[in-house]
Amino acid sequence: MADIKELIAARVAKELKDGDVVNLGIGLPTMVANFIPEGVDVVFQSENGIMGMGPAAEKGREDVDIINAGAQYVTVNQGAMFFDSATSFGIIRGGHVDVTVLGALEVDQCGNLSNWIVPGKMVPGMGGAMDLVVGAKKVIVAMQHTQKGAHKILGECMLPYTAVGVVDMIITEMGVMEVTKEGILLKEYNPDYTLEQIQEATGAQLIISPDLREMER
Repeated sequence: MADIKELIAARVAKELKDGDVVNLGIGLPTMVANFIPEGVDVVFQSENGIMGMGPAAEKGREDVDIINAGAQYVTVNQGAMFFDSATSFGIIRGGHVDVTVLGALEVDQCGNLSNWIVPGKMVPGMGGAMDLVVGAKKVIVAMQHTQKGAHKILGECMLPYTAVGVVDMIITEMGVMEVTKEGILLKEYNPDYTLEQIQEATGAQLIISPDLREMER
């Protein structure tokens, strides 16, 4: 399981460019900070009020006063800033976040996102997702392709929406997909899976890119 999550996080990290301001959602997306390519300088923002967040804290070297929005111990880089949530969300709503990376319960071929509630079940809640997916310039969903075999990428989301038409890219252990006006375009595939297996694990008809290539590792 950890290897799959690391594979996804490492591939997401390749989408980040020098100088980007990036917000990482709770869970798998927080791992992206551990895989930033050498020579790429990314500024991580956390909605609980950090600008300049670093990788996860090493076990035994945690600072109890430095946590991310998911209450996980993190580090901060030289020059980091701390501020209140009002300022943090002003940055987000003001369009100053270049990329947000977050997980999903469901995402569909129109770029609609459901990631905050399953009726009748206890889940963490919306958090800052509603603001982030609308305020960020690019939205990347980083998640495992299925949930116990059930489709998470659908023709139409079944769960309550977080936001509509906001997802730009989906990255899973099976491949890299772009949400287009025509549908979900498979741009890269993991050679550990056949195209037939990837399609079978997807609840929407995939468009295969004419430039399809193996997933970057």
